[in-house]
This record gives sequence, C-alpha cells and structure tokens, in this order.
Amino acid sequence: MNQFDIARELLTKFKGDSYSYGAGVLPGVGSISASEGRKAVMIFDRYPGSEERAKVLKDSLARAGVELAGIIDGAKPNCPREDLYRITGELKSLNPEVIISFGGGSTIDASKAAEVLRTLGGSIEDYFGTGLVTKALEQSGKKLCPHIAIQTAASSAAHLTKYSNITDTATGQKKLIVDEEVVPSHPVFDYEATYTAPQSLTADGALDGIAHSLEVLYGAVGKPFYEKMKKIAGASISLVVKYLPIVIKNPEDREAREALCLATDLGGYSIMVGGTNGGHLTSFSLVDILSHGRACAMMNPYYTVFFAPAIEGPLRLVGEIYREAGFINKDISGLSGRELGVAVAVAMFELARSIGFPTMLSEVEGFSREHIERALKAAKNPQLKMKLQNMPIPLTEAMIDEYMGPILEAAGDGNLSRIKNV
Repeated sequence: MNQFDIARELLTKFKGDSYSYGAGVLPGVGSISASEGRKAVMIFDRYPGSEERAKVLKDSLARAGVELAGIIDGAKPNCPREDLYRITGELKSLNPEVIISFGGGSTIDASKAAEVLRTLGGSIEDYFGTGLVTKALEQSGKKLCPHIAIQTAASSAAHLTKYSNITDTATGQKKLIVDEEVVPSHPVFDYEATYTAPQSLTADGALDGIAHSLEVLYGAVGKPFYEKMKKIAGASISLVVKYLPIVIKNPEDREAREALCLATDLGGYSIMVGGTNGGHLTSFSLVDILSHGRACAMMNPYYTVFFAPAIEGPLRLVGEIYREAGFINKDISGLSGRELGVAVAVAMFELARSIGFPTMLSEVEGFSREHIERALKAAKNPQLKMKLQNMPIPLTEAMIDEYMGPILEAAGDGNLSRIKNV
C-alpha cells in the first residue's frame, strides 16, 4: 500500500462519512447544508478565483432550497481579534441556522470562535484554554450552530480540528481555544482550490502539516497512541518531504498537490490524537514577522536537538524519510541522542533551503531580541501551559529561561551548539 492509500485509509478511520474531500466536491455543499437548516450564512475568503467558487456554492444552496442570508468577509492571516469581533457582530445580525466557512485556517478559526461568542456571549478571553466552551455550553444548555467548514489551502487542517487560534495584534501574541465543541460538524476540502495557490502559501501550509505530525509524534513517546502516531506521522511527513519540492518546481502537478492535501489533513488528524509543543508555542510569538507554518517549520529543527535524547524512536523514523528523499547523505543508523537529533535537524534545514526557506530567525526581516523575550514570557502564560506539558521533555516555568532561552538563541543565529540538553 502506497502513502496515498495509507493516507486515505487513515482519514476514513478519522472522519468516516462526515468528511467530503477530493477534487470537485463543492457542488455537494447544498445538500449538506439542507440536512441541517434552511438559512445559511457564508464566511468567505476573497482571493483571485474565489468568486467562481462562490457561484458554485450559491448554485448548490439554491438547488437544495437553502436561503443564503448573507456573505461575511473572512479573516486576515492569523485571525486578528478585530476580524473575530466583526464577524461575530454580523453573525448575530444575520442569525443563521447553518454557518458555512470558506477559506484557510484563519477564516475557519474565526468562524469557530465567532459562533462561540454569538451563542454564549462574553469575551474571547473567557474561552482561551482547554474545554472551556464545553463547560459553558453545559452550564447554559445551549448548542453551537452546525458548521460546514470548507478548506481552501493545504495547511492547518482547521476544518478537521478542535482548535481556534486568535491573535491580539496589539501585543503580537496568539492564543488558543482547544475544545471538541468547536470541531466543524461537516468538513469539506475541494482540492481544486489549491491548484493555483502561490508558492509561499503552498510551502507554508505543507510545513505546517509537518509541524503538526512531527510535534505530536515527538510527544507521543511512551504513550498509548505512539504506534498510531507513527503510522499517521510517517505518511504525513513522507508525503510532504517527497512532494513539496515537486510542487515548488511544478505548481501544476496535481498528484503532488493531492499529496500535500492528504498530508496536511493527516497533520490535522495528528493534533486530534495528541498535542503540539515547542515549535507551535514559539510560533505564537512570531506572528508579526512570520506566517504560522513558516514559524513552526523554522523552530522545529532547534527543538528537535533539545528533545533528541528522549525521542530516538521518532528520530529514526523521520531521519529515514529525509534520507530516502535525499536530504541526508550518510548512514545515521549508528547515531543516537543529540548526534541523531542534529543530523535530523540539518536534514530539515536542507529541505528548507531546497524550497527557498530561511533556516534562522536572523534571516527574517523584522526579527529582533524582543521576539525572544516575548516568546519566553508567553511560555510562562498559564493559558499556554499545555504546550509545555506536551513536550517530550516537559518544562516547568522555572526551567524556561535556562532551557528554552538557549533554543531561541540558537534559532536566532543558527548555532545548534547553543542548545542545552536536560
């Protein structure tokens, strides 16, 4: 069974019949919507070519007898709070029975959080953390509106997950809702929407998919779901490492595009099995200079070296994937601990360079010492404690400056020797 077949089999186990994905699935959205209600609102990302897809959706809803009460503009990258509050206000005014989000992760995340605020009220700060939406719904006796989440980018897999990332633009800090209740009831991914995606979005999204699978795999060591995560992460990471360079060279390669769609969906599956950790935690403090996927991709090699003594099994799996793809040109079977971690980190750098990605923060316009200080401060925020706990080498608040500080310093100038192991 090849990696495409393995990926499809895993997605079927994950979502069953509730997930509509593949090329040309948009016309089925009307019947999905009609099964939940007769009044829909669309929260819609506008980009070149999106109006054509909007027409497909409108026609599909009309055929199914669903009223489209309004179209709300989607969210900007990283879902700023201002966009969340705007979307919430328009949702309240339109009062839909079904929400249809169409866009990338930011618009889907905004739709999740806006429906929480529309239904439960309060401030978004009330729901940052784990399980707080579920708790509020149980106390109020209310339910969230059905949500058809239509993904348009091979990236965050927000259409499949329990996460909603919201950014405070004043502080440059991202925070997170983690709750089963915000998982979209009807995920949809029409692969055709990715065919014309620009190279930067394609690369950022694909490496976000790697980050999801990689970080959960690292944190799964010694846990009951480790064997499951080896299969999910193995397929996800293999598909990206093999096919991302192909898409960058030939953006019209549809097989490679499908590979990235499947891979990033498996990244979404990964973060429903376990949690992300170091790379994602630090990425939340880099939102003003980097896209989310790019920030995670840049940080994970450095965390790999830090975690290395505790994750030899995952490193051998990941190292073999990179070796088969030509990014490691030596035998690493005799390496262990930190040496193995460095070899895998260097392979990650090679993949990044092959697609024109930076490998250290000093190469990123706008980076300053302030970003390191912000990241260290954020790591001590109780609302992000889960990321520390998900690490294969968990850090307490008292350990952050001693151990995370050198990781961030290393990411600043690319010097892996700065990293201290516990």
